[in-house]
Amino acid sequence: MATAEQIKTLIKSHFEADSMRFSTVALQIAAHEAKQGHISVADEIKKLVDKSKVKVIKLRPFNEDLNGLVLELSPKVKLSDLIVSDKIKERMQRILHEFKQKDKLLKHGLENRRKILLSGPPGTGKTMTAAIFARELQLPLYVILMDKLVTKFMGETSVKLRLLFESISERQGVYLFDEFDAIGGERALNNDVGEMRRILNSFLQMIEQDTSNSIIISATNNLDLLDQALFRRFDDVIHYNIPSKTEGTELIINKLGKYKGRYSLDKLNFEGLSHSEISQAVLDAIKISILNDKQKVDYQLLNSMINEKKHAYKSQ
Repeated sequence: MATAEQIKTLIKSHFEADSMRFSTVALQIAAHEAKQGHISVADEIKKLVDKSKVKVIKLRPFNEDLNGLVLELSPKVKLSDLIVSDKIKERMQRILHEFKQKDKLLKHGLENRRKILLSGPPGTGKTMTAAIFARELQLPLYVILMDKLVTKFMGETSVKLRLLFESISERQGVYLFDEFDAIGGERALNNDVGEMRRILNSFLQMIEQDTSNSIIISATNNLDLLDQALFRRFDDVIHYNIPSKTEGTELIINKLGKYKGRYSLDKLNFEGLSHSEISQAVLDAIKISILNDKQKVDYQLLNSMINEKKHAYKSQ
């Protein structure tokens, strides 16, 4: 039987729309029932929890003042789909583990990591990381288009930012501030304007004051351009790079799947390409093979598509 503390936690997590905490407590109750010999009850609880995990997240419309600035997504990408270094995956798993155990940390006066800065070249997995956090934590993903926020609403950006942070507090989710360079530039730069300084100062204040249950992620393609005052506002900073030979090969094998022929990829040269560019090259090869009624991707075709991407992106 559930303890009084578990019942209170279930009620609180329900009204706070904290599905992760609700599921955790429900599974604790199931484990207790199983130990008491109530196997059928325990199994029924587990089935209900498992069923809830596959439900599609219903997204509510944002404030109309934020129309065109926020993309609402329900991602399906898994942690195993991301091909990065073990170090990056370990740090991602630490963030996920802390979030799932945030109540335990809170009892000791500690907070879980939830304000994250991701940096690295385009196409190296930053947006995918945000999607993975959302899926693993059963939360919706909200992508804030920072470039549109600055260019379209210059002069009222601080007001829009405040509306965004109000939404962050009101509805739990993973919030990705994409193209964060748009406001995060170094305040001391000579070409910086007063309005941009005010916007950045507003963001710094809001993210520091935020006490929501949401995860806030900022992504940048160039860490060197960011104001140094930003870094102490984030709980963690993760750097991404273009894939190594091992990572790129693993990515190609994963993407090819059943379409891979019996050949080695050791001599395939994808140096300088991002994860996204490599993935697109493989998908192009698969599509051509399918249209030509071939069940496997030929090595020469794969090599040709990789070289095509290298010329398209690198030989300018």
